[in-house]
Amino acid sequence: MSQLQRLLGLRESSRFLFILVLLAGVAAGWPCVPSAAQSGDDLNSVLAKMNATAGKFKSAEADVEFETYQKVIDEKDLQKGRIYFRRTGKGVEAAIDLTSPAPKQVVYKDEKVSIYDKKIDQVTERDVSKYKGQVEAFLSLGIGASGDDLKRSYEVTLAGWETVQGVKTAKLALVPKDEKTRNTYNKIMLWLDPDRSIALQQQFFEPSGDYRVVRYSDMKLNSKISDDVFRLKTTGHTKLVRP
Repeated sequence: MSQLQRLLGLRESSRFLFILVLLAGVAAGWPCVPSAAQSGDDLNSVLAKMNATAGKFKSAEADVEFETYQKVIDEKDLQKGRIYFRRTGKGVEAAIDLTSPAPKQVVYKDEKVSIYDKKIDQVTERDVSKYKGQVEAFLSLGIGASGDDLKRSYEVTLAGWETVQGVKTAKLALVPKDEKTRNTYNKIMLWLDPDRSIALQQQFFEPSGDYRVVRYSDMKLNSKISDDVFRLKTTGHTKLVRP
């Protein structure tokens, strides 16, 4: 387990923090890819478009579905809600409002991750300031990141083109260059809408055989998001826990 995972605490925190890019299925290897020349040309074009659009990215919001698979118990967990991202002068902020199967609110803001479990009226808050760069890099993966950002941190290949939600997406295969990151997620897949340079689906593979999938729909870009979205909707009796 990496230092970041220990800091964020077990699956509950990491599941929501890396939502922005968590994924499904463990395969024996990468899917078949196009010929080297064509793949290289297409990949360079996709990454160049990401560079061109990254500077214009301000915010995104979408309906979201998280699928988490635990190999040891051969069990899947499915959660649904609405997710929000925005860039500020201080960095990246993210929030998730989960509605199913249990209501929860997750906010990353001011270098802290806060999870509000409405059922038990409790907030779990963790300071991740020491890992801000790593956290925000994950949050931006496929959501506002540039092509240069990807190449700096990952070995990137084009694993083909697949239709997702009626959109022909570029399926990017990422292998983390950093060993600590590989110990957490050894493979990452992004299904990228090449016109908007936004991931419609993300898939993260863990060395253990566990996986996570994030699927986005009804994506809205660069619209104004209320500050209220990034505030926890607690009560006067909410318990605060700082592990």
